[in-house]
Amino acid sequence: MSAYRSHTCGQLTAEAAGTETRLSGWVHRVRDHGGVLFIDLRDHYGITQVIADSDSPAFGTLEKLRAETVIRIDGRVKLRDAALVNAKLPTGEIEVYATDVDILGASDDLPLPVFGDQDYPEETRLTYRFLDLRRETLHNNIMLRSQVVRSIRNRMWDQGFTEFQTPIITASSPEGARDFLVPSRLHPGKFYALPQAPQQFKQLIMVAGFDKYFQIAPCFRDEDPRADRSPTDFYQLDIEMSFVEQKDVFAAVQPVIQGLFEEFGKGRRVDADWPLIPYKESMLKYGSDKPDLRNPIEMQIVSEHFAGSGFAIFAKLLEQDGTEVRAIPAPKGGSRKFCDRMNKFAQEQGLPGMGYIFWRKGDDGQMEAAGPLAKNIGPERTEAIRLQLALGEGDAAFFLGGKPETFEAVAGRARNVIGSELGLSETDSFRFAWIVDFPMYEKGDEGRIDFSHNPFSMPQGGLEALNGDPLKVHAYQYDLACNGYELISGGIRNHKPEIMFKAFELAGYGKDEVEKRFGGMVKAFRYGAPPHGGCAAGIDRIVMLLADEQNIREVIMFPMNQRAEDLMMGAPSEPTNDQMRELRLRALPKE
Repeated sequence: MSAYRSHTCGQLTAEAAGTETRLSGWVHRVRDHGGVLFIDLRDHYGITQVIADSDSPAFGTLEKLRAETVIRIDGRVKLRDAALVNAKLPTGEIEVYATDVDILGASDDLPLPVFGDQDYPEETRLTYRFLDLRRETLHNNIMLRSQVVRSIRNRMWDQGFTEFQTPIITASSPEGARDFLVPSRLHPGKFYALPQAPQQFKQLIMVAGFDKYFQIAPCFRDEDPRADRSPTDFYQLDIEMSFVEQKDVFAAVQPVIQGLFEEFGKGRRVDADWPLIPYKESMLKYGSDKPDLRNPIEMQIVSEHFAGSGFAIFAKLLEQDGTEVRAIPAPKGGSRKFCDRMNKFAQEQGLPGMGYIFWRKGDDGQMEAAGPLAKNIGPERTEAIRLQLALGEGDAAFFLGGKPETFEAVAGRARNVIGSELGLSETDSFRFAWIVDFPMYEKGDEGRIDFSHNPFSMPQGGLEALNGDPLKVHAYQYDLACNGYELISGGIRNHKPEIMFKAFELAGYGKDEVEKRFGGMVKAFRYGAPPHGGCAAGIDRIVMLLADEQNIREVIMFPMNQRAEDLMMGAPSEPTNDQMRELRLRALPKE
């Protein structure tokens, strides 16, 4: 027999009754039933109930055990009484009568309990992450993550892709976030960077003549944390293909992602129809470039019904260039109480409010429009709005006006709240959409033109398109949205040096700077570069959706906290004076 176990704690069944066994694991829970001890013994594989009475040689040791002590048990497998069978456990038909026990690792008093999965402050959970990971939900999430990664690899190989690894220490690159810089000891004053993504390397792999690359790639970005993004590092399924158009990338990716969600989606419906939605249309209809299509609500422009109307706020607003009024239909939302609640929501989001109209049965038994807006614009306009939005008695509509960029995000969040609170949104499905035709450039706060997405994407229309208004140029850039999250971002790449120089010039990067920062890639493109494109899918975010979690830290084994600190390992930490001297660095005093 093995020194520690003949079986795991998830292995024994009724067929083993009457045999001798040896188990090792953690004491999950101890129950004393008046001289009879019941111990739930847990390991990676499951839980087995161990029993001992006063006749057992192990009783004296077992009754003194603390939770989470690691023990080895020798004993006999017994069938449980029929009334005591636990159908929720694979081992629920048996128990092990303990004849011997050995304490392998004693436990101090616990800073947080493992049994029960109770809520505990995140600071405590991350400081004692090794304990937190013993808890059932988190343990299952991490196992799900591992299974998802394995499935991704298998699916990519089955699709004809080959896995390659790219460098972790590289040069700084403008990927849209801050780099983590690494000082060079051999080259004082110079710095490497941790890759924000393997972008340049995967393009160079295509130039080198390989085809259909993938990698489960670690990426490093010095970002502010949020619920669906890690503040320091994350993993992505990185993909690149040669001799492809946008549609070819979509055709290669969909079977992988759809199959993954079918495999691990716990029976939830996985939509096979992935529409292509232009970015501008997505922002109009959903107020987001990552729409949740489980919600059927689509916003519409209703400016014509308010222009020159008695509602002076919108009427005057529409006299200004670039303004419009949008409506959020709210089927079944036709009560003043709900409308007032949504108006308050808009105020909490930083807007003055959100106008509304709701339709109800009047005193004469006929349907009528109600609410302050209805009184201001009159029955003809309210009826025209109702017909445009296809609403009826018991329904409502909410209105936001101004320049779209000032209210679009709030409108998108309001749409989600309305869909959820009115029970319109599906809760047991995954709905996907490709968002396409992203603008190549955007105007920054100081009026400066900058890239709005990946700077290496090919502009639609090529070099000729870059000779016009940069803000009207679309890129072959696309995202995959699922249930309100961005899962994938990618593009068809700019593989022609002359187009690349012009694209960067419009964003304020001169030719010399492009040569300096991307010299390897520019040089490679001069020696025969194939048309190529690809994308990257966020592993952490995919697992978060599959695990039904709202916070990405619940699917990462050792995450940072909200302040980008590793509370368990004590990072970041101050370097020693010797380390600083060796790197020829000096730290400025704190302000």
